[in-house]
Formats: sequence, structure tokens, C-alpha cells
Amino acid sequence: MVNLRLLCGKKSLKSVRLSFRIPYYTQWGQHLLVCGSEALLGSWNVKKGLLLRPSHQGDELIWSGSIPVPPGFKSEYSYYVVDDEKNVVRWEVGKKRKLLLPDGLEDGLLVELRDLWQTGSDDIPFKSAFKDVIFRRTWNLDVEMPLGAIQSKLDQEDSALIQFKICCPHVDEGTSVYVIGSSLKLGQWKVQNGVKLNYAGDSFWQADCVMGKDDFPLKYKYCKYGQDGAFSLEYGAYWEFCIDFETSQPKYVILSDGMMREFPWRGVGVAIPMFSVRSEADVGVGEFLDLKLLVDWAVESGFHLVQLLPINDTSVHGMWWDSYPYSSLSVFALHPMYLRVDALSEDIPEDIKQEIKQARVQLDRKDLDYDATMATKLSIAKKIFVLDKDRIFNSSSFQNYFAENQDWLKPYAAFCFLRDFFETSDHSQWGRFSRFSEEKLEKLVSKDSFNYEMIRFYYYIQFHLHMQLLEAAEYAKQKGVVLKGDLPIGVSRNSVDTWVYPNLFRMNTSTGAPPDYFDKNGQNWGFPTYNWEEMSKDNYAWWRARLTQMGKYFTAYRIDHILGFFRIWELPDHAVTGLCGKFRPSIPISQEELESEGLWDFDRLCRPYIRLELLQEKFGASWTIIASTFLNEYKKDFYEFKEECNTEKTLSSRLKLFLERSMFVENEEKLRRNLFDLLQEVVLIRDREDPRKFYPRFNLEDTSSFKGLDQHSKNVLKRLYYDYYFHRQESLWRQNALNTLPVLMNSSDMLTCGEDLGMIPACVNPVMQELGLIGLHIQRMPSEPGREFGIPSEYSYMTVCAPSCHDCSTLRAWWEEDEGRRRRYFQTVVGSGAVPPDECTPEIARFVLRKHVESPSMWSIFPLQDLLALKEDYATRPAVEETINDPTNPRHYWRYRMHVTMESLLNDKSLISIIKGLIRGSGRSYPQKELEMKRGSVPVPGNPQISCADK
Repeated sequence: MVNLRLLCGKKSLKSVRLSFRIPYYTQWGQHLLVCGSEALLGSWNVKKGLLLRPSHQGDELIWSGSIPVPPGFKSEYSYYVVDDEKNVVRWEVGKKRKLLLPDGLEDGLLVELRDLWQTGSDDIPFKSAFKDVIFRRTWNLDVEMPLGAIQSKLDQEDSALIQFKICCPHVDEGTSVYVIGSSLKLGQWKVQNGVKLNYAGDSFWQADCVMGKDDFPLKYKYCKYGQDGAFSLEYGAYWEFCIDFETSQPKYVILSDGMMREFPWRGVGVAIPMFSVRSEADVGVGEFLDLKLLVDWAVESGFHLVQLLPINDTSVHGMWWDSYPYSSLSVFALHPMYLRVDALSEDIPEDIKQEIKQARVQLDRKDLDYDATMATKLSIAKKIFVLDKDRIFNSSSFQNYFAENQDWLKPYAAFCFLRDFFETSDHSQWGRFSRFSEEKLEKLVSKDSFNYEMIRFYYYIQFHLHMQLLEAAEYAKQKGVVLKGDLPIGVSRNSVDTWVYPNLFRMNTSTGAPPDYFDKNGQNWGFPTYNWEEMSKDNYAWWRARLTQMGKYFTAYRIDHILGFFRIWELPDHAVTGLCGKFRPSIPISQEELESEGLWDFDRLCRPYIRLELLQEKFGASWTIIASTFLNEYKKDFYEFKEECNTEKTLSSRLKLFLERSMFVENEEKLRRNLFDLLQEVVLIRDREDPRKFYPRFNLEDTSSFKGLDQHSKNVLKRLYYDYYFHRQESLWRQNALNTLPVLMNSSDMLTCGEDLGMIPACVNPVMQELGLIGLHIQRMPSEPGREFGIPSEYSYMTVCAPSCHDCSTLRAWWEEDEGRRRRYFQTVVGSGAVPPDECTPEIARFVLRKHVESPSMWSIFPLQDLLALKEDYATRPAVEETINDPTNPRHYWRYRMHVTMESLLNDKSLISIIKGLIRGSGRSYPQKELEMKRGSVPVPGNPQISCADK
């Protein structure tokens, strides 16, 4: 290996000229800047970074700049897009770039770095789903050529030292990376004469080559070549490079060509809630150890991923309402329901074994019985705890677990004790314990506390849950299956997290979603919204800890309602529905704006517009009873709600009391809906904190209040409505997401996916692409306006596609519930004018699933129910019973369980064969298919003959 001090045989002097060059298109008023770890590059202070200059070269906008640096200069660096004031607009995603110049470079030598902008998708191969699972390396790859080393000697005047550098994370054992090209030095497209790259660490491969005038202009590509003769060439256009030796050109060029352009890897997965899994060993519900069976079935069927719903403890109410997996009691604790009680100890007495056996039979029901299952498991676990606690607490594995998790485990155990003691999880009802403090916590969990054994019971349960889930997670890794978790957007307002960190939540608000595909009245999830300003003070430590905890078990995760990180639909805590909310953050409509447009009567716009005609239309002959019970007439034929029932919650309570005490025979739900309609008859919603700020009510044009306005007012309000919802917020929402989402993504190595369904702002897709977030496509919920059905063949690569999800009906139920829609699907998607079958036959299911498998999406993930629809034997249960959630029902019972055990599915070779047949030939095989070209010459489109003969 030759050092560059020998380039010209001269003694090293003071400095070399380091030049940065990168192609990047910016918008007007934006600039490119390079900033790094060393003082010469700003010491990571972007304001002090090196501002680059733009120039047009052909079709590209090239940014370049240079600084003098000493030989041997070493630094990390990144590129940034900034505005005129050097405020950061955008930054590169992924690892920081590393630079180390060799010692002894000639004084004044021009060294040029030719870089490419690092996008979020470039970072995908380094996520644990790929790095540790799908492309898990079982062999060592030693560094052959460290950073800053060179191998070639520059010994001619009209020549330059060119270093080729490529990132290639996935290389099979016995395979080498080459650069081949048009020059004789690069083998003239013959692999055996090309330049073999050396491994430099961090998935980078590099080699240097001295090139003269005759080698330029240069065209080249990178390829892989294995000991067995297997050859794969990167796709796409040539790389092109040229040096004009007649001008002052660099003598040392580092060509950093980014990620090797391989054919995109595409995989298939299966989605099923943990509680829905059924096995011969479980007690009433799917258990963490059942995941090993699910993983085995996934491997047999050709799947690469298993996706679950949230698995955190939801024991807020102590009843089946807690079956809702998105309302966590703790974002760190695991749900005791998923515990395998007979795995708690190897020395379980015979009487307890018999109790477990009986419970297994009694709870083996069609659907989950949440209450009975929880009661049974906790009862059995307490008996084993009494016998086994000393062995566990004295073990090093528990002590290590406790040391690592005590920051959340102690508050969780204390909360559970207090919840049971006060018989409510509403911590505002806990007297002196309603306010959390470290001092009170330590007293509650101290060894001298009378309740110490109860505290330790919760430690015991969480430890075993951790060990059982960890065992399943490691098993999935070993089998090459990605385990994908789910990150709920909210937490219960009566949770450990709101008790310990009340400053992180807006407790007088509620989280939901505006009207969409799922519910025309919007959704109210009941969670308090986040206080992002407060969370930012410690760089979102609560979120970082949450993601770190998830990363112990999962290698990928789904962000529930990712739109909430751009803006959240915020409702007052007295709301029941999700209709009359506002976005947080958002720029409201000011009183000054309205006044400048000639709108002055704010009371008219904000008060429910209830006229006599509307009352009669809604309630018919009963309107007088309704009016006298709930309303006051404030002027002739105009009504307002009485003060004691002028919110949705107080109105619901008043209605319930009214029906209990009267002979009124109307349906309660219908009455409530009609009364809510009256309450929602507003055009603007006044800000509760600043009465001079307003928010347009969602779908305001549907209200009688709007229809009763003059034309000028209508025109103004329509314009302000569309401005509020679709224009004025975009920059604010983009910045909010860029403040929060990178923190989540950098907290672990998990592959990040986002559920981006619903009303999607224009800024969402660009931000997700920028950060390398994987979006979601559900065929029946197309993001393109005017379409009824999505077209899987048009989906982009950075997406997950699926025919259904847990928040909607299964493929079978969807097919059977609407004849008109079924006919339209058959005509527009299938391309047939024939009458479609009434039932979702296996042939229909196969057609729909195949379209998704063949899509360009990175992942096709199918609910297990949709896969079972491929075989008639599993279609005997009414399709509607396979639905997991009904988003329109806030008290839905999440209880669906498979009607077949995992053991039976593993033995069903015909279903496995059908599924494999779907995947076969789709390009989604595992591991990644590469272009295999063995011996001889293979024509590549647009290339000369490329030879891969024996070396």
C-alpha cells in the first residue's frame, strides 16, 4: 500500500485544497451547505458551515465549494439545505459521512469529493429488519482497506487518482464487489479485468485507480461476482465521469456513488392481533410463545414478516373495555393477558397444573372472553408467584432486568397497586397519591411497605412477559422473520404515563380524527393530546425511551395515525364525537381576518343555529318535549341548549336521565344522534384559550347554520375553510413532523412504517419520502381523489399494500356487504362485465391477493383472515365475525380469535401450497433474487457486451 506523500516525490508542506461537489435541485431562496465535526466545517454548527455555490452543468444543478485543510484531515460531515439566513430547511438522512485524507499530500493539491445526497430510503438496508433478520450475516467480513488508505501510485503528469466508493450492505459469503467500465483500466466491461473493491467497513467498498487522458470520458458500473460464478450488475444508467487535463482539475477524486443500485427487495407478511392467535397450548387467548408457531407457519408459507397490534398493558377499567389495544395503561409494560402461566416455573404443583388444564378447556371459546381470561390467568399466576418468587428475585437475569427497567417498572407496579386499592385507575381520585412524586413512589415500593408483595407480583409478571416475548422475538430473528410491532398514537388519560408525566399531556383535551372513510362523524379516541412544547425540552426523552423499549422485541414497527405527528385532531374533553374539533398545531382564523372580510356577528357563527323548523324536522311531533327538556327559546323560534346540557357529555347524561324518568319510547341512540346534530350546528368554533381566534367547523357547508347565511358570508367562509384545512398549515405541519419523527426513528434501528390513511395534508408524502418512512395503501381507501379502488400496480416502492386492515371489514366481509360496489370492482379492476359471485370465493380472494403480491410495494402484508379466504374449508364462519374492529363504535369488543389452531395451519400443506403459488414468480422470493449470469457474455440493455467469464 503506497501513501500519497509519494505522489510527486515532494515533502509534505502545509495544506491541500478540499473541494465538495454534489448535485441537488433546490427551490428559490434555498442553498446547500456542508457542515461537519471539525472546526473548519463548523463543529456541527450549521451557521458556521461551508456555503456551497450553484452552477448548471447540463441538466444538473451542481453545488460546490472548497476549503484549505491539512494533510491527514479527518472529519464527519453532512449536507444541509438552508435558507438565506442559514436556517436548516432539510438535512440528509442516515449516518454521518466520514472523511480521512491520507497524510503527506502535496501542498496545494486539489482533492475533490463527489457526493450524492443521502435520502431516507438509503438508510433502509441498515435497519434491523434487514441488517439483523432478512440479510443477517452469519460470517465475518474483515476490513481490507481502511478509510484514508490508497493502493495506487500517481506517476504521470496527465493522470489522476480516482477512488471508487460504493455502499453495498448485502453481500453473500464468497462474493466480491467490482467496478467495471469503458476504460482499459476498468476491464472494458470484463469482470475478470475490472477493479475489485476492498471492504472499508460500515458496508462501504472502495478501490483506487490511476487514470490518464485516454481513460476519459469514463463510463462505469458496479457489480457483484461470486466464487460460484454468480454475477449481478447494478441496474440503471451508466455512471459517467470526466476530467479535463487542460484546465485546473483535481488530481485526487473520491467518487462516492451512494447505494449500489440493486433491484428493490420486496417481501410478504401476515398480520394478526396477538389475542386472535389460537394454539393448543394457550389459555383463552394468544400468548407470546405462540409466536414461535406463527413464525414457523410464516416461514413455511414464504412470508418474511409477522405484524401484531399493540401488546402493552391496557388494564384501565378492569373489564372487557380493556380489550381495546390502543388505550395503554403503560407504554412500557406488556399485557399480562399474553402470559403463558405454565411456563412460569418448572416446578408447578400438580393441582395447579390441573387448574391450568381445566382453564384451557373452559376458555377455548369462539371469541375471546377478556374478563374470564384475565381473572383466570392472574389467579393462577399469583399461586405460582407465592411458590416461585424467591428463586426468580434472586436470579441474575431478574436483577439485570430490574436494573435496566426500574425507571418505568416501579411506577407501573405502584400504579397497579393504587388502582386496585382505590378501585379506579382515575388517579385524580387517589387523594394524596393523585400527584406523583419520587418520594411517595419510593415509600410505596420499599421493602418495608405493607404492600411490598403486591408490588413484587407486578415485577414478577412483567419479567416473565419480557422473557417469553424475548424468546419469541429471538426465534423470529433466527428464522429470518421480521417481527413488526405497533406504536399507538395515544395513551389512556388514566395511565401510568399521565400520572408520572402530567406535564407532557394536555389533560383537558381529547385526541381523535376528523370525518373520513371510517366515520362521517369523526372519531374521538379519548386520549389527551401531547404537549409537544414540553416534550421538546428534553429532546423527547419519553418517546425515545418508548422506542428503545420496543426495539428490544421488534425489528419493525408501524406508527399508528402518523398524521398525528404532523398535526392532531384535538377535541375538548367534554366531546363525545369527533366532529367539532380543530388541528393542533394550526394557524387559526383571527377575529381581524373575519372583520376585514365583513363578518362581525361571531355569536351567530359560533352558537348552535337551532330554529323551530329544524326541531320539527328532527323530532316531529315530539319536538315540544325535546325543547322543554333540553332547550331554551332565546328569541322567537330560535333555541339554545340549557347550560346544564350544552356539551356532548352533559347532553348524553341528561338524555339518559330523561329516558329513565319518562315514558318516552324513542330509541336512545337515534335521539342522541339528533341532539348532537343540533349541538353541532355551528360554522365556527371559538378557541377556548383566546376568544379572538376561530376554527372552521369540519364540513361546515353541510350545516343549516351555513345554509342560512347570506351569499357574501358563504363565499368568505368557504374560502377561509379551504385555506385553513388545505393551505395555510402546510409549512407548520411539515416542521412539526420534522421536529418529532426523526427523534423516533433515531431512537432504534427498527424499520419504521407509518399508517397514513385519512385526510392527508400535502406535506405528508414529501416528508415521509425524505425521512425514509414506509407508507400504507389499502385498496378500498385510495389516496387518489376520484378513485373508488386503488390500483396496486401503481403503488410506489416505499409502501406497504394490503387489501384490508384491522380497522375495516375483512376481504370476505367487504366483498359480500355491497352488491353495487362488488359489480363496480368487477368491472373496473377485474375488467369483466359479468355478474360477480355474491360470496368471496377462493378464486376472488386469489385474484385480489395476487394483485397485491405483484405490486411494486416493498411489503405486501395480508391479514390472516384474508389468507384463510383462499380455501373454502376456512370460509364457513360468517364473514362479519372475522372483523377485528369497528371504528364507528368507541366501545367495540376486540375479541376475534382464529377458528383454527396454528398447529392445524402448519399441517395444512394445501393452504401453504396455495400461498406459495401466489408468491412464486412475483419477484417477492426470499432471499432476494439477483440477476444470475454464469459464464459467457450477457447483453445488458444500453451496454456493450459485459463478460463474466472465469477469472
